[in-house]
Amino acid sequence: MLPLAAGALGLGLGGLLLQRAGGVVGRQPQTGQRHPPLPPAGNGAFPYDPMAVLREFNTGTVRREDGRIVREFDLTANSTLLPLNPAVTFKAWALNGRVPGPTLRANAGDRLRIVFRNQDSTSHSLHFHGIHPAAMDGIRPVRHGRSTVYEFDAEPHGIHPYHCHVAPVTRHVSKGLYGLLIVDPATPRPPADELVLVMGGYDLKGQGHNDLYAFNGIPNYYRDHPIDLYQNDLIRLYVLNMVEWDGPLTFHLHANLFKVYRTGLSSTPDEVSDVITMGMAERHILEFSYRYPGLYMFHPHQDQIAERGCMGHFNVVPRSVSG
Repeated sequence: MLPLAAGALGLGLGGLLLQRAGGVVGRQPQTGQRHPPLPPAGNGAFPYDPMAVLREFNTGTVRREDGRIVREFDLTANSTLLPLNPAVTFKAWALNGRVPGPTLRANAGDRLRIVFRNQDSTSHSLHFHGIHPAAMDGIRPVRHGRSTVYEFDAEPHGIHPYHCHVAPVTRHVSKGLYGLLIVDPATPRPPADELVLVMGGYDLKGQGHNDLYAFNGIPNYYRDHPIDLYQNDLIRLYVLNMVEWDGPLTFHLHANLFKVYRTGLSSTPDEVSDVITMGMAERHILEFSYRYPGLYMFHPHQDQIAERGCMGHFNVVPRSVSG
């Protein structure tokens, strides 16, 4: 069956999905090893749990069609109110009610089918980085109440952002329409405690500059709610810079060094450092482990950005303490 063009309408889409239901589940992408228990979900102050977002990997609905693995994902754009701090609530444009959108995950060579529904009052689209046909490039607006299907092969392996590409793109991205696609290599990476951190910024007054910044959507969340890690465990961090309006940012890890796998394209580290510079939409895999227990900062080394919300802590504990 031929894929729908990127601008196709949602009429008849439900029937299309029913015809393809009931396929065979294939190999699931690696989603990490045991990690410290997650704290209870938040008190309802946020529309999603930022702590769960760290380790949630959406591997889609898996089917086998014509001998191939197909992973189908459902993404819906809508307006969502985000409490950025006790004084500021921001009307975000979110995917599935969260910023960033779901972290999608597949194996290299899988067929990806992304069903995108726009329930927001503004036209949106989804543009995926990576390799795909022009018809799947996601630059054609999808109007309110309409749907479309993006279908292409997961290639190359690595990590690739996706985001709205409706003009002005800076506004659509800075309001929250972005996420990360992880494509695992044919030879799996070693088991690790895997985390996703996406840096974003908020232009609260529509003046072309950011007032607040955040990891995974909520300013200072991981500063106030440290992320538990086990001492000596391998940590694999997928980090993405989606901050509009500012120049290149850095990511800095305190009291440690990490191996850098640029864009996740290689199984051999490109360098070892404690700070990495990333332009807009640049992303890397960082691997490290902590020798000593304790509380450790991470943040951009542009301190004015860190002080306006892009700040977090890792809380490293011996395995015997929480496991």
